[in-house]
Amino acid sequence: MFGVLLVAEFALQAVLRLEEGLAGRPVALLEAEARRSPLIAACTPAAAAAAVTAGMTVPQALARCPALVVRALHPGAEAEARAALLAAAFSLSPALEATGPGICTASLGGLSPERREPALRAALADLAAAGLHASAGLAQTPLLALYAARRGAGVQVVRDGRAFLAPLPLAAADPSPPLAQIVAAWGIRTLGEFAALPKADILQRLGAEGLALWERCAGETTRPLTLAAPARVFSAAFESEHPLETLEPLLFLLRRLVDRLALELQQAAFAARDLNLLLTLEDESVHAHTLRLPQPTHRAEILFRALVTYLEHLRTAAAVTGIGLAIEPTRILQRQEGLFDSALRDPHGFSESLARAAALAGAGRVGRPALENTHRPDAFRLEAPPEVLSDLSRTAEPAALRCGLALRRCRPPVPAAVELDGRAPAYLWARDVRGRVQARLGPWYGSGDWWQADTRWEREDWDVELDGGGLYRLFRTPAGWFLEGEYD
Repeated sequence: MFGVLLVAEFALQAVLRLEEGLAGRPVALLEAEARRSPLIAACTPAAAAAAVTAGMTVPQALARCPALVVRALHPGAEAEARAALLAAAFSLSPALEATGPGICTASLGGLSPERREPALRAALADLAAAGLHASAGLAQTPLLALYAARRGAGVQVVRDGRAFLAPLPLAAADPSPPLAQIVAAWGIRTLGEFAALPKADILQRLGAEGLALWERCAGETTRPLTLAAPARVFSAAFESEHPLETLEPLLFLLRRLVDRLALELQQAAFAARDLNLLLTLEDESVHAHTLRLPQPTHRAEILFRALVTYLEHLRTAAAVTGIGLAIEPTRILQRQEGLFDSALRDPHGFSESLARAAALAGAGRVGRPALENTHRPDAFRLEAPPEVLSDLSRTAEPAALRCGLALRRCRPPVPAAVELDGRAPAYLWARDVRGRVQARLGPWYGSGDWWQADTRWEREDWDVELDGGGLYRLFRTPAGWFLEGEYD
C-alpha cells in the first residue's frame, strides 16, 4: 500500500504561509518567466470568486478585483514548504519519495491496515499546523494514491481500482496536449472509456506515448520509489523581500520555521539542546545569539516561547531582512532523581521567568547567590539555579556552629562621618545614628586581590558602643567610613 500527500497550488501556498495577513484575501501568484507583462499562474479561492483566473495579465486581474494582492514566486519559501512537507511525510514511513512539487509518496507496507488512514490524517494535521493545506490518498499503487489525493480534501481511500478510475476525466492521467486532442476527437472523455479500448490497438495507433497513457488510465502503472533522505542538519533560513520593522511579522516567520524544525526533530528522535538565532539586518550587519535550553525538548511551543522571551526585549539598529535558525540536536535525557531530590516541575517555564526577570533587572542580576572563593565580605556571584533541588535539611548548617550576636546589616552600607581619637573612632555621625563612642573593639584588617588593580580591596573593621546605647559595626575603606549594621 502507498500513501500520497498532495499540497495543491504548492507555489502559492508556500508564499502565503510565510506572510501574515493574507489568509482569506484575494491573492494571485505570477509566473516565473521574465516578460514585460507576466501572467497569473495561480490564485486563491477569494480571487477566483472575483473572476480572476490563471493566464490573465495583472491589469486584467486588477480590473476584475481591485483588492487583489499580487505576489511573485519565492524559491526560498518553496524550499521551506518542501522541507515542511517532507518532515510531515516522514511520520508515515522511512521509505519516502519526493515525487514532485507539493507531492510526497510513502510506502505504507510497514503499517498495519488499521493504522494507515489515521497516520495520513495525523500527517495532514501536522501540515495544517505548518500552514499547508493538503489532501491524501491511500491505494495499492503510487499512481492510484496520487489520483485519490487529487480527488479532494481529507483522506481518500481506493479499494477497487477499476471502479475508482472509470469516472475520472481523461485530464487526470496527464496526457500531452497533442495526444489529448486526438483522444478528444474520438469522443473519449473518461479514463474508463479510454481503458476499454484494446491495448494492442492503442499501441499500434498512438505508439509508446499512447500505451503509457492507456496504462495510466487502467491503473496498471507501478514503479519503485526513489527514496529521499531524512534531515541530518536541523536548520532553517529565510530572506524576506521586505524589511521586518516590527516584532509581529518576525515572530510569524519564526513560528513557521520552528514548527518545521520541531517536526523534523520529532521524526528523527532528537531534541533541541541549543537554539542559534541569526538575524541579518538592513544595514548588512548580523546579530547572532545562542539560547541554551534548560532541558532538551522537541516541542514547538516551548522552542518558540524561548525565542519570544528573548526577542521581546531585543532592540536592533536596523530592520531585519533575513532569519537563520539552527538547532543543536541531542538525545532526550532520561534521568532518575534521588530519594530526597526533586526536579523542577516546569524547567522551561522557570527559565522563561528568569529570562524575563533578567530583561527587567539587567544581565547578571538574576540567579542564585553563591559565595566566591575570597575573604572579601559580601563577595558573591549569581549563578543559574539547579535543575534538581536537593533536600536542604541534609546540607543545613548545624545550630551548634551559630554563636555570637546577630548583626542586622545595612544594605547597602550607610556612609558615616567619624571623629578619631588617634586612629580609633571617638564620635559617630550617620543616618539616624549619632553619639560618642563609649567602648570599642578593633581594629581588624582585611585585604586581598592585591595583584589585580580592578578587584583589589582592603578594609578596617571596628565594633563600637555609643553612649546613648547600641552596638554597631563600622568599617573604613579607601572610599571612607561606613556603618555596616547594628548588633541585636
